[in-house]
Amino acid sequence: MSEKSGIEWTHATWNPTTGCTKVSPGCLNCYAEKLSYRLYRMGVEKYKNNFKLTIHEDSLEIPLKWQEPKLIFVNSMSDLFHKDVPFAFVKRVFEVMEEANWHCYQILTKRPERMLEFTQKYYQKPLSNVWLGTSVESAAWKGRIDILRKVPARVRFLSIEPLIGQVGELNLKNIHWVIAGGESGPNRRPVDKEWVREIRDQCIDQKVAFFFKQWGGYHPKANGRRLDRKHWNEYPVKMNYA
Repeated sequence: MSEKSGIEWTHATWNPTTGCTKVSPGCLNCYAEKLSYRLYRMGVEKYKNNFKLTIHEDSLEIPLKWQEPKLIFVNSMSDLFHKDVPFAFVKRVFEVMEEANWHCYQILTKRPERMLEFTQKYYQKPLSNVWLGTSVESAAWKGRIDILRKVPARVRFLSIEPLIGQVGELNLKNIHWVIAGGESGPNRRPVDKEWVREIRDQCIDQKVAFFFKQWGGYHPKANGRRLDRKHWNEYPVKMNYA
């Protein structure tokens, strides 16, 4: 089974766990929660617990069955470093990534302190095919970057999405990639063009790869017109997946 992804910065998704709990304001309109509810209503077996944190032992070996190399977003519908996911299970996920080493994996968390604890205990020498990242939705959550910087990883990345406030000055030392984007969905919060420009310019200045994903909603300075990426071409730095 191939779980192709509509997410622009990856090729496929793999969800050894599903479900989560809210931890910061960026979680308010969680897309995964809404999608889980829809799949639950459709009777999809994997989502029979709706958005309750659930471990899926039967999903562990999925990457081993994909012979074509992929860029895989791990846990698009959950957070691998949620407190209710035992480190013993996280270790098994890492063992699969180590075995299926023809793929490249992206793990994103809003709980970088637990990611740091796990890697210090089990993976002080990082796996070369695993990228580790954290979410930063506004200036109030920039402390997560300092924690991520301590995590042993070949590539460390930030998801500044949903961008719900100005992030201000960024220290991107030992950060390799930044994704930025506005919030999507019917209750999306507005994003200001200058917030995105500020992030992009700092990435350029600090020689960090930048990927602009989406505006999300209606831009407050666009007179109600929906702005997509094709209307804003000032993001020259992109990630080299090689």
